Amino acid sequence: MTLYLHDTLSRRKRAFTPRDPNRVTLYVCGPTVYDYAHIGNARPPVVFDVLVRLLRRTYGTGAVLYARNVTDVDDKINAKAAREGVPIGEVTARYEAAYLADMAQLNVAPPDLAPHVTDHIPAIIAQIEALVVAGAAYAAEGHVLFDVAAYPAYGALSGRNLEDMIAGARVEVAPYKRNPHDFVLWKPSKVDEPSWESPWGAGRPGWHIECSAMIEARLGLPIDIHGGGIDLVFPHHENEIAQGVCAHGHDSPEAYARYWMHNGFLTVDAEKMSKSIGNVLLLHDLVQSMPGEVVRWALLSAHYRQPLDWNPGLLEQSRKNLDRLYGALHRAAAVPASTDEPPAEFLKALNDDLNTPGALATLFALSSEIERAMTAGDHGMVARAKGELQAAAGLLGVLQSDPDAWFGGADAELKAEVEALLAERQAARTARDWPAADRIRDRLNALDVVVMDGPDGATWRRRS
Repeated sequence: MTLYLHDTLSRRKRAFTPRDPNRVTLYVCGPTVYDYAHIGNARPPVVFDVLVRLLRRTYGTGAVLYARNVTDVDDKINAKAAREGVPIGEVTARYEAAYLADMAQLNVAPPDLAPHVTDHIPAIIAQIEALVVAGAAYAAEGHVLFDVAAYPAYGALSGRNLEDMIAGARVEVAPYKRNPHDFVLWKPSKVDEPSWESPWGAGRPGWHIECSAMIEARLGLPIDIHGGGIDLVFPHHENEIAQGVCAHGHDSPEAYARYWMHNGFLTVDAEKMSKSIGNVLLLHDLVQSMPGEVVRWALLSAHYRQPLDWNPGLLEQSRKNLDRLYGALHRAAAVPASTDEPPAEFLKALNDDLNTPGALATLFALSSEIERAMTAGDHGMVARAKGELQAAAGLLGVLQSDPDAWFGGADAELKAEVEALLAERQAARTARDWPAADRIRDRLNALDVVVMDGPDGATWRRRS
C-alpha cells in the first residue's frame, strides 16, 4: 500500500519514495530544553512517532533512522542558567530528562538519534566555513551572516517574498548586515555566556545553522523527510534549506530534504497560547493529572495538518473513547487474538497522509465487532477483531496498557463485587426469583455497571 504525504514545499500530496528503502531518514526539530514543554510542543513528537511506526512497519525496523535534535544552547537557556547561577548543562540536563519522561507518558518512543548542539560545534563551524568559501556567507564585526541574496530560491518553502519576510522574522536588524533579511550563523558571546573558539572569534552558533549541520553530520544529505511544527516553516526551515543547499553548491531544495511535513497550530479554548493571558498548559502538569494516552489520543484526534483546539471537552471525550475501547478488550480478555495485522481500511487511512481521524474511527468499528461477537458467543470473530484492534492501536501508540490497570487500582475491588453480584443474579434468575434479580440489577446500576446477557452468560462494562 502506497504512503502519501503532503509536502509543504510542493504544496501537494505526494507518493512517498525513499532515496534508499534500506535507509529511510527522518529528522524532526526537537525541544529547546530550558523549561517544561507545553502541550503545543507535544504535537510534533506524537505525530511523527506515528509516522515512524508506519515507516518501520513498511520498510522494516532497522531500515528507518529517526533523528530528533536537542537545542541545548540558546538565549533562553543562558538566561535561565544566569538566574539560577548554574552552568547551562545543569539546566539542559534537568529539562531534557523531564521532556523524555513526559514523552514516555505519551507512548512516544525515543528517536534513534538525539543530536545535541553542544556536541556538534565543530560540525557547525565546518559548515559555516563552507558557506563562506561558497560566497553564501560573510563575516562582519565578529558575526558570520548568511547572504540571502546568494540563494535565489529563498522563500520557496514558505511562499513569501523577501519584503514579506523582513517583517516578523526572527533575525536581528543590525548595521553590519548587507541586507536586513540576512541571518546570523555565528555570533560573539556576551560576558558569562557559553563560548567556543572559531575562525571568527569566540562565540556560539545562531539558531538555524544547528539543524543543517547536525543533519549533515548524523544523517547525510539529502534526507528523506524533514518535519516540525508549522511555526517553523519561516524562518527556521526556510533558512535551513538555504544553508544546506548553498554549503555544497547546489541549487535545488531537494538536495537537502526530499519531503517537508508540518503539523498545524494548537490553540487553547480557541486562543493562541500566551504567558500574557495565562493559558500556557504544561505537558508535565497534564500527564500528572491524567493518563498520557488520553493526551496522545487528543493530539491525534484531528488531522495533523489541521489546527487543533485544546479544551476540557476534548480531553473528556478522549477519555471516554479510550474507556470504550479498553472496555471491549477487557470483556474479550479470555479470548486469545488470532491475528497481529491491522485491517486494510485502517492502513488505507493511515497511508493517506496520516489520516488519524479515519484510523481512529476504524478502532471504534472493531470494538463494536467485539461487543456484537461477545453477545453472540462468536469467539472466532472476537479473536479476529481483537487482534486487528490491538495491531491497529499499536501503530497509533494507544491501548498500550493492561485493560484492568486502565480502569484504576480500585477496579480489582469493583470487579470482585460485580462478579459476586452477577453470580447472585444468575442464581436468582435460575430460581425464577425475579424481584431478587431486579434488586441486584439496581445495585449494579448504582455501581455504574451495564450488564450484557449472552449465550455464554453475562458480561459487564462500566457505563462511563
